Amino acid sequence: MSVYAMIQAMEKLLKLHEGLLDAARKKTDIVKEGSVERLQTLLVKEHKYVQALEQAETNRQKAVDQWLAHAGITLKQPTMTAVLETITDDRAKHDLENIAVKLADTITQLKQQEQLNQALIRQSMQFVELSLDMMNPSLSHMNYGDKHAPVSPERSVFDSRA
Repeated sequence: MSVYAMIQAMEKLLKLHEGLLDAARKKTDIVKEGSVERLQTLLVKEHKYVQALEQAETNRQKAVDQWLAHAGITLKQPTMTAVLETITDDRAKHDLENIAVKLADTITQLKQQEQLNQALIRQSMQFVELSLDMMNPSLSHMNYGDKHAPVSPERSVFDSRA
């Protein structure tokens, strides 16, 4: 078992995350346009990416476990940093380190893009709620006249000071 099985699994994860990042960027444009149909289609596509990511992550974990078992190394927590420290082949270590850095950068960009999308959707929902509130008048505005107008003291025709 070579390190390159781990590298291939990481490359697969990177490609899937890049595809998900591209979908998140498209989602931003779709939310700005307000196209619900296109958004639904994109959400289905994103769901497929997430399923593929789960499978690819499982494969990556298996590749790491197999490599560690083959190398006779036991780690309490097989993190990428810990695995990199155990690799003796400089070329393989360099390749794995590069792909891990690219994957971390892509995940960071994806999180930022999704935060932007979440903020845009929240603003859109607030706009919709405001529009609905303006279209549906409240009960207090349906009656003519102002019930809460300040009451002026009634004046009598008879002047009691005389």
